[in-house]
Amino acid sequence: MDKDAVDYWLPVDQYIGGIEHAILHLLYSRFFTRALRDTGHVQVAEPFEGLFTQGMVCHETYKDASGAWLFPTDVKKDGSQTLHVRTGEPVTVGRVEKMSKSKKNVIDPGLIIETYGADTARWFMLSDSPPERDLEWTESGAEGAWRFTQRLYRLLTEPKAPIAPAGAAMPTEWSSEALELRRALHKTILALTHDLEQFHFNKAVARVHEFANTLEAQRGTDAASASARREALDVLARLIAPMVPHLAEEIWQLLGNSGLVVDQPWPEADADLARDETVTIAVQVSGKLRATVEVARDMDKTALEQLALANDNVLRAIDGKPVRKVIVVPNRIVNVVV
Repeated sequence: MDKDAVDYWLPVDQYIGGIEHAILHLLYSRFFTRALRDTGHVQVAEPFEGLFTQGMVCHETYKDASGAWLFPTDVKKDGSQTLHVRTGEPVTVGRVEKMSKSKKNVIDPGLIIETYGADTARWFMLSDSPPERDLEWTESGAEGAWRFTQRLYRLLTEPKAPIAPAGAAMPTEWSSEALELRRALHKTILALTHDLEQFHFNKAVARVHEFANTLEAQRGTDAASASARREALDVLARLIAPMVPHLAEEIWQLLGNSGLVVDQPWPEADADLARDETVTIAVQVSGKLRATVEVARDMDKTALEQLALANDNVLRAIDGKPVRKVIVVPNRIVNVVV
């Protein structure tokens, strides 16, 4: 063994595998790593820095009149009935179980890709549930994922408002609508990046859905809005690239950008744009929550104290008692001590 190579590559940063691999892949790799450590070949005791166990892909099971298992492609839905495609006879629908060749409740990936494309398959699998839980494959779920990928594509091909061309200079001043879109964008970058790093892929997908709604609703026709929309789509292509790479590359090219989106740096959130301009402050009276107020971020302590003391719920809780002191924690809490 090359010691420098071993020290460089081990331990592996992240192991991802199904729970059924725990005995063979995981146990054996740990056993051999411990053995190699004891013989002086490696310095590490564990082969993997992190472990993530994903759920299984599941599907309904089907049996014909003789009790033989059927493939999903062998059955069809006819109203409330499930029938055999070839014979037309009723089919017994069984439990939703882990896909397996023995029970034939498998979907051919080639058929999925041929029908919807690989990106749709990825998007549905990532969006349906947290990755550590089982995923039930359904035709309706795949169709929903396909419709959303088409919607993302139409943001470029059928824009509702102008998009600044590639290479256009960024404006020195932003309109209120453009600034609103930019704030939503940078909040999305921050949240989605965190979601991906924590393996919360379904949450990351939800962030894209939410931002697509914001982007579609923004209809400003001024130059600043067009630039903000351009920035949003450029960044969106990079954010979705790990999940729907083909669509991301297509959007990147339609925007007139050079190179491949996969070669672009991951977007970084502007801290000033990503933070909320208002915060919700809890107001307590002698340690008990009596009200919440929404105020400007970093509001002056004196002004915040006055606002809290003027709140009707707080006044009722004080009930005419003398206020001994007011503790103000900026952007978080006000505690009135009586």
